[in-house]
Order: sequence, then C-alpha cells, then structure tokens
Amino acid sequence: MRAALAVGAAVALAIGVAGCGQDHSESQQHGTPSVVASTDVWGSVASAVTGDHAAVKSIVTSAVDDPHSFEVSPADAATISDASLMVYNGGGYDHWVDDVLSSHQGVPAVNAYSLLPAGLPKPANEHVFYDLETAKAVANQIAEKLGQIDSEHADDYKANDAKFGEQADTIATAERAIGAGHPGASVVATEPVAHYLLLSMGVADKTPPGFASAAEEGDDPAPADVAAVLDLINTHQVSALVVNKQTESPVTKQITDAARQASVPIIEVTETLPQGQNYLEWQRKTVDDVARQLDIAAQANR
Repeated sequence: MRAALAVGAAVALAIGVAGCGQDHSESQQHGTPSVVASTDVWGSVASAVTGDHAAVKSIVTSAVDDPHSFEVSPADAATISDASLMVYNGGGYDHWVDDVLSSHQGVPAVNAYSLLPAGLPKPANEHVFYDLETAKAVANQIAEKLGQIDSEHADDYKANDAKFGEQADTIATAERAIGAGHPGASVVATEPVAHYLLLSMGVADKTPPGFASAAEEGDDPAPADVAAVLDLINTHQVSALVVNKQTESPVTKQITDAARQASVPIIEVTETLPQGQNYLEWQRKTVDDVARQLDIAAQANR
C-alpha cells in the first residue's frame, strides 16, 4: 500500500471543520439523497444505480491526479460528513475518507475493498476498481442502502443495479476471452494498478516483486529491480508493458522509452475516468486496448 502523503495537521483541521457542518441525521430527512464518492470511478458506479433519484458528487475527478496522495480540504470533509451515503475504495487507497469517517461514524458507507470476492490470491491489491465482481458488489450495496434511505425509489435502484451487473458481466466475458485467445501472454507493469484485470484475463504479471512493492509504496525501486524490468523488455520476455499514466517518474519514463525502442507494446491504464467516459465504458475501452496490444505482440512473434 502506498504511503499516505497527507499531512496529519491538515487532515485534523479538515475533520474539525467538517464537524461544524449540517447534522447528518437531519440532512437525510429532507430532499434528494446525496451520494458522495471518493473518486469519479466510484461516483460513476453510484450514478449508474441512482439514476435521477439522488445527487452524486465525486471528490477526486482529475485524470492526472493521484488519488493515493490526495489531501482532503475542509470543504471536502464537510461534504463527506453530510452525505446520505459515502462510497469509497478502502484498503488504504483513499485513506483520507477513513480519516473523516472516523470522526463521523453515523455516515452510511460502502467500502469497495471490503467486498472483494473470497478466494482471490493474497495479499489483496487495493486497486479493486479493476475487479468487475467487486464493482458489481458495490453497485448492489449502493442499491440496498439507498433503498433503505429512499424507499420510494427502492425498486428503481434495484433495477439499475441489475442492469449494471449485466453490462459488467459482458465485459468480464470479454476479459476471459482475451486471455483464452492469448495463451502464455505476459506483461511487466510500472505499478500494479491493473492487477485484477490481468488476473481475470489470465495474463501473467512478471514484474519483479521488489519493483512492484516499491511502486505500490511510492518509493524509488532498487537499481537491480529496474535492471530486471529493463531486461524483461529488452529481451522480449514479456508481451507488453503496462503503464499507469497518472504516476509518471524518471524511472517509469526510462522503462517506457525502453519499451518503445524494443518495439514492446505499451498498455496505458488510469485510476480515474478518462474525460467523457463512465465506469463501464472505461473498463470496456481498457479491455479493448489490452486485446489490441496483445494482438500486436502476437503478430510480432510469428
């Protein structure tokens, strides 16, 4: 888990100011339910369930910001504390939500990380938004909790949840088909963001453990680990390189440049939604991008 970069004093100030906001129990008794999401990824999942019956606000929405290192403002903390329902990633990914909720325990919340399907390899990876079963479980929890808060529209929430689940299943089927169509495919990654996508496809991740651990913690990898990654690329021991566009560094640039020079296909992933795309569109496009790059790698090896 990447080290938290938020300054403790700033978080404490934000939580303190949030405590001056509207009384939570009172805020739910009148008007449209308000759903707050830590990132636009989970905000999009929430919007798919709420339809027009609830207001959804996402706190982190920039395609270039890193949600791990986000610092909550007093206004953001107040928004969380006043929410009818808070939807967040959990697992330390958006630790700033936990900081606020610890002082406002009456806020109903959906923690995606806690809904990871049983039986997945441990330790669990925090980037659970790339696991479609978890996204479906989040949508289901949103529908259930909003149905309790807003019983008048409970049936609509359930119907929207079912539709979201069907569309997610279609994408999951495509993921498995890509893996079946590229037996033996493997990648190396600058950061383990797409862990669950690769797992669903059955594509091996050959990233050296030391490199992956350092990337997850936000540290510079050891020179030996960087050399090992470069060797995998330069000797074409992997089908493609997976790059997180939102965490570029001198090391990731060096690796990306090496992949281009070696004609190793590059798969770009993000942690927030590309402009103009909802969650399901984003996942579908990512799956299509992976398929296209693995096709390029397969043709090059013929």
